[in-house]
Amino acid sequence: QINSGVLMPILRLLDNMAYILVAVAGGMMAIGGGITVGAIQAFLLYTRRFMRPINMIATQINTLQSAVAGAERIFEMMNAQPQIVNAPGALLPQEDVKGRVVFDHVSFGYTEGRDVLHDVSFTAEAGEVVAIVGGTGAGKTTMMNLLGRFYDVRSGRITIDGTDIRQFDITFLRDSMAVVLQDPTLFSDTVSYNIAYGDPAHSSDTEVRESARQALADTFIERLPMGYDTPLVRQGENISHGQRQQLTIARAIHSHAPMLVLDEATSNIDTHTEAMLQSAITNLTHGRTCFIIAHRLSTIRGANKIIVLDKGRIAEMGTHAQLIAHGGVYKRLFDSQFGE
Repeated sequence: QINSGVLMPILRLLDNMAYILVAVAGGMMAIGGGITVGAIQAFLLYTRRFMRPINMIATQINTLQSAVAGAERIFEMMNAQPQIVNAPGALLPQEDVKGRVVFDHVSFGYTEGRDVLHDVSFTAEAGEVVAIVGGTGAGKTTMMNLLGRFYDVRSGRITIDGTDIRQFDITFLRDSMAVVLQDPTLFSDTVSYNIAYGDPAHSSDTEVRESARQALADTFIERLPMGYDTPLVRQGENISHGQRQQLTIARAIHSHAPMLVLDEATSNIDTHTEAMLQSAITNLTHGRTCFIIAHRLSTIRGANKIIVLDKGRIAEMGTHAQLIAHGGVYKRLFDSQFGE
């Protein structure tokens, strides 16, 4: 940017100096009778025409400099080595993952000396639905990032079926989890492809349609111009936001992963669509260890366990009825949404 800012003023200065030089020298020669005014005008025009391509080249140099700077960042990212790597002898368990998850005195911070989570301990039994609630910045999403091993814990450990997740093969660990995010991610491909992406190895039409049926997406898909072969454009802009979320739920169902993370999956849709999606989410969570991060407490009343985070610590833990009866942080959050 500095080079771009300096180059053009310098070229404009040289252009104007050349113009002045031709005008002054030509005027002096015209006074002496050595040149006509028309010739001076021609020279001034030639000067401008001479400088024009130089200015164009300078503009292209600026663009080239920006492209080089961008390319350096791209290759820097492409060449970056991952901080989280497989440990020697990483495990690929022969048995299916049951999904019993234990956070054992876990503490973590993105920067040294500033922990986001402080001594977090709880157990999610296989097949349980565990809801995680709390204010913004309480550490809810951080917990799920640690479970997927996008970061390693600073102290403590996380185990799945009794095995520290740092001993698992990373690809295997992440394949064991299905994730439905707040903003659905869809590809510019057919509806069928977007659902089958959850488990490409089992992508027959029958299995894709069954996943869509369980996500309650089959009705709207069959109304599309080409049904399951309808191409989606730009993150699915040719369907509604609720329908996009239904497709991501169908993809998660199709993955057959034993663990599931719903990170604010219904926060960006209206209450009517949310109520419709609740049945799909019930189908999705059946038989899986499920973690639900939610601000709308109406979506988690039926959870087996609700964990209330406050400033990175577990403030309360229990069922909806137990926490309401306790009258603590959860009840205050509940009352703020629904009134006392």
